[in-house]
Amino acid sequence: MRDPLLDLGVGELIAALVVAGESVAAAESLTAGLFTAALASVPGSSQVLRGGLVVYATDLKATLAGVDPDELARNGPVSASTAIALADGARTRCGADWGVGLTGVAGPTEQDGNPVGTVFLGIAGPDGTLCERLSLTGERWEIRIAAVAAAVSRLCDRVEERRAR
Repeated sequence: MRDPLLDLGVGELIAALVVAGESVAAAESLTAGLFTAALASVPGSSQVLRGGLVVYATDLKATLAGVDPDELARNGPVSASTAIALADGARTRCGADWGVGLTGVAGPTEQDGNPVGTVFLGIAGPDGTLCERLSLTGERWEIRIAAVAAAVSRLCDRVEERRAR
């Protein structure tokens, strides 16, 4: 049976990381480990995948991933600052070259004024940390898969851009 996660471009990301000699880790909220599981579905991913943190509960974002509790209180768990801190926390706590942070609202209802489909994707790397706000559509599963696909695509782009310099 073919793994549907492979259709997200995960193989290309793993190959790019292997060629670059770089590693990745993630801190995931709304995707609850799906990004890390997608990477692990590719044979040879152990060369580049350091690990991941599932920080679904708000307090775990602080205690496991190192998000500043004051920042969480000020901006909420679904925010650009939280995604950035998740990415930085995954990178540093797992000792990886790249860190991915995913937080958002998969539904069925909004959270703290953020509509369903709002996702913040943070990517931390050797050249700094960037965050992108995504507005995704669909049911819970579709939003979570689309968030993983975006993370895979954006990280692959950054790894390849860095290597091209």
